[in-house]
Amino acid sequence: MLALTAGVDEAGRGALVGNVVAAAVILPARFALPGLTDSKKLRARQREVLFDGITAQALAWCAAVASPAEIDALNIHHATLLAMRRAVEGLATAPQQVLVDGKFTPTLAMPARAIVGGDASEACIAAASIIAKVTRDRQMAELDARFPGYGFAAHKGYGTRAHLAALARLGATPEHRRSYTPVRAVLAGGLLQQE
Repeated sequence: MLALTAGVDEAGRGALVGNVVAAAVILPARFALPGLTDSKKLRARQREVLFDGITAQALAWCAAVASPAEIDALNIHHATLLAMRRAVEGLATAPQQVLVDGKFTPTLAMPARAIVGGDASEACIAAASIIAKVTRDRQMAELDARFPGYGFAAHKGYGTRAHLAALARLGATPEHRRSYTPVRAVLAGGLLQQE
């Protein structure tokens, strides 16, 4: 493996609200991150501890977003690739190659390879999955404070029963993804909450 390999992963593709967040991480050849694995296999507290360890030890890391407006304009697939490209281009050190969790890679200046399940098999992708997830969870906590009543801090913007009930009751926020069916249905009924 080349010395400077960046792992890339995203969080929030399936959510109805907020940014899709991508992260890129270049880990050193030697690191001490006990318990490092796919973020979905970890509890929130474990992710927070690993986030601190990754950001302290990484040679370079960057989290980047595509906004709800960009998701609506481009579709979630292309918006995710855009966020991934921004994350890689935002690294303080340019990687020699990039490993991306999933089936697709963004267009980059260096070689990139997609690995299905890469967040479980490549440490740098697992690290990126944690950075992306923690960053997005923090953004959802901020949205929860701005728009009380939706429960964003609890369900992280995904289409849970509680979120769908809040959407029907309160209407869509400016941060909801208008191209997503449940949100489109609420907007068709004229329910839009202002800040």
